[in-house]
Amino acid sequence: MAKSLPFVPGRRNLLRAAPTAVLPMLLPGLLAVLPARRVAAAGRAPDTRDSRAERAALAASIARDVERNSALLGIERLDESVLDAIRQVPRELFVPAPLRDLAYIDQPLPIGHGQTISQPFIVALMTQLSGAGPGRRIYELGTGSGYQAAVLGAMGAEVYSVEIVPELAARAAEVLDTLDYDRVHVRAGDGYLGWPSAAPFDAIVVTAAHPRIPQPLVDQLEVGGRLVMPIGESDGVQQLALLTKQADGSLSRRDVIPVRFVPVTGDAAGE
Repeated sequence: MAKSLPFVPGRRNLLRAAPTAVLPMLLPGLLAVLPARRVAAAGRAPDTRDSRAERAALAASIARDVERNSALLGIERLDESVLDAIRQVPRELFVPAPLRDLAYIDQPLPIGHGQTISQPFIVALMTQLSGAGPGRRIYELGTGSGYQAAVLGAMGAEVYSVEIVPELAARAAEVLDTLDYDRVHVRAGDGYLGWPSAAPFDAIVVTAAHPRIPQPLVDQLEVGGRLVMPIGESDGVQQLALLTKQADGSLSRRDVIPVRFVPVTGDAAGE
């Protein structure tokens, strides 16, 4: 059984469960490397060190990369709402303090416990593929730093995220709480099992790789819902896949791009 952290008063977001982390994705021509106000319930992040210009530059770089690689990605361009979410969320607050000067380089960064904060390009792409938007209910396997959850929350989604490392769950929940993302709920536990009491979900985002699609997550996905996850072995290149649940419970699959993620861990995953 998954173990959950008790609710911590003052940490509204900490309920939650599972690992996140994208390793550098080595696709020539795909990635470009770039050398606060408190907000209301909509999830608008405060400006801290006034990183607005850096966020805007990062969003513009990601948008250009998507347009340059539209044939490969099967996406002409990112929705403006996704780019706006990238502009809103202060990524520097989700990385360890010694690495904050690197927060707006388009690459993953270590956050401890063998995990990373995902590359912004990948976060934007997975957000687009999930169909996130106001009123959507989204489950995330692998909270990690909380950055992907924050971007989904900035899109207006209700997010349920599970992190397997309790220390990361607590840290992410605290940052999300500080930024008033009160529609992002975090729990420590085994994310492979999902969040049955909050199901069904309109979309599921898995931020770690596994060779199999977790059946508990398929069961918790609405018909017509989207599941975005890297599929493949942990010691090789995986495929970032978009899976859509059909009326008979089966999944249609479209592979988007090759990626490298850390593996899903935990007893349920069999790792």
